[in-house]
Amino acid sequence: MSAAVALQRKLEADSNAYQTLQKDYSKAVESRQRLDSQLQENKLVQDEFKLLKDDANIYKLIGPVLTKQDKVEAVTNVDKRIDFIQAEIERVEKQLKDLQEKTEKKRTELVQTQTALQQQAEEKK
Repeated sequence: MSAAVALQRKLEADSNAYQTLQKDYSKAVESRQRLDSQLQENKLVQDEFKLLKDDANIYKLIGPVLTKQDKVEAVTNVDKRIDFIQAEIERVEKQLKDLQEKTEKKRTELVQTQTALQQQAEEKK
């Protein structure tokens, strides 16, 4: 197999890997945005709970049914949910950083392979 063919195959493999990394990064960004939205919603609920009296009636939608819920239990559930979402945001942030580093590295490899292929083409002229 000639060097040009090997470089061409490496270029294709690097290009495919780069595209996969970009897709993974996009999915992680979407996940991060969804988590941020959920966090904001839960913080709004948390703020609303602070405005309620201790004896206020709180209902939770479970499927098609509204079920009465104790305020302490509801507040605890929302607090736990916020903690969980924040932990997930941290995990996704680390994933985004890792994917960004991998994408930059792969982009550099891609440029180097393209440059080597172009130099080889120039040498043949």
